[in-house]
Amino acid sequence: MTIAQSVSRRNFLAGSAAALGGLSLGFHIPFGATATAQEAASPEINAWVVVKPDDTVVIRIVRSEMGQGTLTGLAQLVAEELECDWSKVTTEYPPPGRNLARNRVWGSYSTGGSRGIRDSHDYVRKGGAAARQMLIAAAAQQWNVPAGECTAASSVITHGPSGRTVTFGKVADAAGRLTPPAEVTLKDPKDWKIAGKPLPRLDTVDKLTGKQVYGADLKLPGMLNAAVKACPVFGGKLASFDAAAVEKMPGVKKVVKVDDTAVAVIADTWWHAKTALDALPVTWDEGPNKDLSSAAIADMLREGLDAREAFVGQSRGDARVELAKGAPTGGKIVTATYAYPYQNHATMEPMNATALWTPEKCEVWVPTQNGESSLAVAAEAAGLPVAKCEVYKIHLGGGFGRRGNFQDYVRQAVSIARQIPGTPVKLLWTREEDMLHGAYHPTTQAKLTGTLDAQGNLTALHMRISGQSILAAVRPEGMQGGMDPVVFQGLTEKAPEGHLGYTVPNLLIDHAMRNPPIPPGFWRGVNLNQNAIYVESFMDELAAAAGVDPLEFRRKLMANHPKHLAVLEAAAKGLGWETPVPQGRGRGLAQIMGFGSYVAAAAEVSVTDGRLKIHRIVAATDPGHAVNPAQIERQVEGSFVYGLSACLHGECTVKGGRMEQENFDTYEVLRMDEMPAVETVIIPSGGFWGGVGEPTIAVAAPAVLNAIFAATGKRYRTLPLKNHELS
Repeated sequence: MTIAQSVSRRNFLAGSAAALGGLSLGFHIPFGATATAQEAASPEINAWVVVKPDDTVVIRIVRSEMGQGTLTGLAQLVAEELECDWSKVTTEYPPPGRNLARNRVWGSYSTGGSRGIRDSHDYVRKGGAAARQMLIAAAAQQWNVPAGECTAASSVITHGPSGRTVTFGKVADAAGRLTPPAEVTLKDPKDWKIAGKPLPRLDTVDKLTGKQVYGADLKLPGMLNAAVKACPVFGGKLASFDAAAVEKMPGVKKVVKVDDTAVAVIADTWWHAKTALDALPVTWDEGPNKDLSSAAIADMLREGLDAREAFVGQSRGDARVELAKGAPTGGKIVTATYAYPYQNHATMEPMNATALWTPEKCEVWVPTQNGESSLAVAAEAAGLPVAKCEVYKIHLGGGFGRRGNFQDYVRQAVSIARQIPGTPVKLLWTREEDMLHGAYHPTTQAKLTGTLDAQGNLTALHMRISGQSILAAVRPEGMQGGMDPVVFQGLTEKAPEGHLGYTVPNLLIDHAMRNPPIPPGFWRGVNLNQNAIYVESFMDELAAAAGVDPLEFRRKLMANHPKHLAVLEAAAKGLGWETPVPQGRGRGLAQIMGFGSYVAAAAEVSVTDGRLKIHRIVAATDPGHAVNPAQIERQVEGSFVYGLSACLHGECTVKGGRMEQENFDTYEVLRMDEMPAVETVIIPSGGFWGGVGEPTIAVAAPAVLNAIFAATGKRYRTLPLKNHELS
């Protein structure tokens, strides 16, 4: 891993604090003129800092930890401004019910879209800085000296002129009684000592020793276990079941209807519950989608590629007119059609939640990407006011978007617990249930047509996407005049979440919305994944048609996009793009901007007797600021596991109105011997905060696909590669 840094200073205003034993504080951060009405109604508030008498520092984190390292990164940012002893730092999740009771003092609990740090870095840093000033002020009052003569470092406050010292814990109680400062100054990132450093993660030791409790591990006194089964056909319902057939089986306590689609068995152990559920006679009403197939969905999308009506996401010049002229003298028209299949989140920990319901209160313990959403769903399912419900967040055994907007497992757990009042019940889905009832990365197709002039310059480009809208199904209030802006991730010049990175004189990117009855969802990397494949593969096709080196072809289009070009150049240089390619190998490039960051990849592969070998990948990323370089490196490497799994193996197919893949024997992930060496180059240029958990997923597949073409001369435009002659 290599890293370079460039940073800047920020000042701000903050106000409003409260004390809660020792020192604890929170900030209301006022919005600027660009804030939306929704943001103003739900203001962002900083996390709390608690200092105990023994100098232990508790940093309260509301974003969810699911393996991405957000918990450690946020703690680093707070600790940096607090000037505390990092070895004394611990963390905790404040429950979302408390957040509502305190007027959302901790702000948003949502963790997705690589936003855990980039959406909350500002106010958590302010919280740390304010805490430091209050601790210093308390010590200064104790010594009867000006606070300006005191400094803090490693949880110790020092009075410069006299040399007197006191630890944070000794003045924490007094500090918590002070009025918080109206103004604080954040450090320039170039002065960071804790943030910006490759510190070990705070949750690693507990995971390695088995101390970490995940939702699937949770045990409560008197707890029962539940297994659930819902109609496997999308849109189907539960018709009937024969509870008497399994009620006498070992450990079974109760057989319950969960809702109109599902039935569950409650037992003393989960295995007893699952065994009885497998034996339970169930009849399904498969509904209107029982004959739906992948072939029918593909036909629906194919029709959209040439449909007259489409939502325009990006337009410059008049691409239609230019393309209608045909190939210019000495030039070419290039056309290609691509397709990307459904994908499943397939988290290692299946969906689960534990609920305890009484007429007076409902409590839920759950691995969730959004504690506030879980709380809202729990209250609705419990039939109780939100004030009488609470959710306790647990580390997630994988999220990838499945545990954010989609709270079906929470609803089921509460519904089941409600039918056995006063007893905690842990609901755990089987792997098969998890695979059959996901919120799938939508399938899309894309048709791209470009015009090259006699000099090989790209003069016009039309990209038509045909496929499903996630927002239309999940968050329709986010639609814009009937259009789903998320479809265009990485393709426009106006979306802060991703820019195309190429200047084409005549450009049209549009979307023919086609929504089959398969529930879509935000799958790690979302639409950036297939959009990068479509654009970057086609850029290679254009370069080949023009007879120009793929890197040089892109350079000519990226003169106005220096940050895009910088990461592309860094990845190419790291791979040795300008050096001779080893015999039998090929190299490929890809770049994209998404989730606030600029990313690129360069891959080197070989294909021998139909067997693909990915030898090396160099990944470059510019996230603006690097809070923990070691964690960024791990996230980049992990994202290539995710992206390459989809490229080589990942595909969910529909037959009889249901998914065919029910476990990892048919929905494979990348194996150890398939994983290439990955080198990460971090180029934090400063001035913005980008994400790191998702962007580089998108460049994995196109870099490899382009390298395969360089090695073999064959183009693969549909995924996964397992469906082709490659192994």
